[in-house]
Amino acid sequence: MDFGDKEIRRLLVILMIVLLGILVFIVVKPVLLSVIAGLILGYVFFPLYRRTLRYVREKNTAAALVSLVIVAFIVIPLWFLVPIMVQQIFEIFKFTQTLDVQKFVQALFSTAPEPFIAQLTITVSSIIGKATSATLNSLTDWLINIPTIALQFFIVAFVFFFTLRDSDKLRDMVSAISPLHKNQEKVMIAQFKGITDSLIYGQVIVGLVQGMFAGLGFLIFGVQNAIILTVVAIVFSIIPFVGPGIVWLPITVYMFAAGNNTAGALYLAYNLIIVSTVDNILRSYIVSRKADISPAVVMVGMIGGLFIFGALGLIIGPLILAYFTTFLRAYKEKTLASLFAE
Repeated sequence: MDFGDKEIRRLLVILMIVLLGILVFIVVKPVLLSVIAGLILGYVFFPLYRRTLRYVREKNTAAALVSLVIVAFIVIPLWFLVPIMVQQIFEIFKFTQTLDVQKFVQALFSTAPEPFIAQLTITVSSIIGKATSATLNSLTDWLINIPTIALQFFIVAFVFFFTLRDSDKLRDMVSAISPLHKNQEKVMIAQFKGITDSLIYGQVIVGLVQGMFAGLGFLIFGVQNAIILTVVAIVFSIIPFVGPGIVWLPITVYMFAAGNNTAGALYLAYNLIIVSTVDNILRSYIVSRKADISPAVVMVGMIGGLFIFGALGLIIGPLILAYFTTFLRAYKEKTLASLFAE
């Protein structure tokens, strides 16, 4: 096949675009997750920005006000809570060093044979040792990287502000470069919006509220190191099929094993009646108006995203899988080609 000047120039343009795209990715890669976090926050708080804009009537001022409120809402609690969390992590570490695991296992399995208790004691001790070691290593790395974290947070705030202010321009730009047919584009946008809302509001926000109710139980019943346990409960509340029970159930067992039967019974009742039902109430109200995502997709996406993208992967992973399954569904229904038709 002979190439004329026109084909050669077109090929050179394509190669130049690909090369520039690779260079852009290399430049943006160190801050890519921060940019995505800023975009996600902009999406979450865009309704607040839109309401603020109705009163302020000026985009820069409205975006600045919302940004300042959200940044203050995040930074001020962290300013006071982070030192407490660091202290509680070290207290938990000291507690695990003095914990009599064998006595605890014997209290739980009083009728079990001695070899079983000995083997279970070794296993539990190994798990606790590895968990505390990994936590302390992560804490050390986090403290060392505070300047980098501060810079990343600044980028998140920067992207968040411009996402709010220039939301119309961003929407028009995405629509202009979208390869989808314009009639189908509206349908796909509605589906993606439903998926995103279902995940962010129905899974993340509901999990956040449920974890905070679990943390309230820690405070009411005088559980030690309540702040760090609340953070752990929030993370597990966001993940499907897990929930905060992985935190409050061992605490309940420990209360009964320590002889605090009344407190253990009340604490168990609080978690069964309030903590275990609040997510069902909120999720049925929120997700009933959004697209329904399979919990299996969310679970796999969160775990995979956590390994690849870190904490932000709890949101990015499920979104990628959910969007992908949407295209697979279109392929199965033989409507995929129509999405890109002229």
